[in-house]
Amino acid sequence: MNLIIQGLEIENSDLRAVAKLVQASHIERITGQAFRLANANPHPDIPEYCSEVKLDFAFVPSGTKLTNFGLIAMDMDSTLIAIESIDEMAGMNNVKPQVAEITQSTMRGEIDFAESLIRRTALLEGLPQEALQKVYDEKVKSNPGANKLLQRMQAVGIKTMVISGGFTFFTDRVKTELGLDYAFANTLEIKDKKLTGQVLGSIIGAEGKAEVLKRIRDELGLNKEQVIAVGDGANDIKMLESAGIGIAYHAKPVLREKATYSINFVGLDGIINLFE
Repeated sequence: MNLIIQGLEIENSDLRAVAKLVQASHIERITGQAFRLANANPHPDIPEYCSEVKLDFAFVPSGTKLTNFGLIAMDMDSTLIAIESIDEMAGMNNVKPQVAEITQSTMRGEIDFAESLIRRTALLEGLPQEALQKVYDEKVKSNPGANKLLQRMQAVGIKTMVISGGFTFFTDRVKTELGLDYAFANTLEIKDKKLTGQVLGSIIGAEGKAEVLKRIRDELGLNKEQVIAVGDGANDIKMLESAGIGIAYHAKPVLREKATYSINFVGLDGIINLFE
């Protein structure tokens, strides 16, 4: 078992202290922000110590490499990109506080996702279609390390996919911009170039995300252990449970409890370092 330690700033004293706790045989530098503590033994004090000094940690079985995987599935809002797109849309319709409150409650697992999406979308009724493009152009940006992560995944032949409880208007554009292999989300109803406040078809929520992942996984001929899933909120739990490796990225506690690994401090490229 190896212990991967990552942080925006890693003090040598902290690295040595952790290595001593886990009785590591030696320390290997992966990058300036990531180190591998070889032949480590789990220790109950590691989570608290790393949290206090703002370090991410992951006990990874020796020999686990990126080439073991064939698919990475990612949530979009607050995972692959740095915003909640529906909240920004709400800002264009002067209802951002109301929508953001529902969003946060949903991410904590307090409201069923489908009900939440219906309520939030209804508040967008009358929003001009061009406002969506304005949100994309002015607000959407990738989270730190996203491009590096995707480039590395693609370089070793891993298929890349975004599965969002948001809307196809954004996932389609993110797919094109980042060169993803697949993109799935909900479809807004638009009439006379304005949002009606309705979602078309079945809603992709917690169950839907898991179903999409399993379908694409099966189409690619992969087993569960060959899939990585990444998310940040309660509606990603079932998606992560459908993957061999579930990663909670700067996530709510409800998801961190269910994840294989949590990344709380470094960027998305920290996923690469777990398996290099």
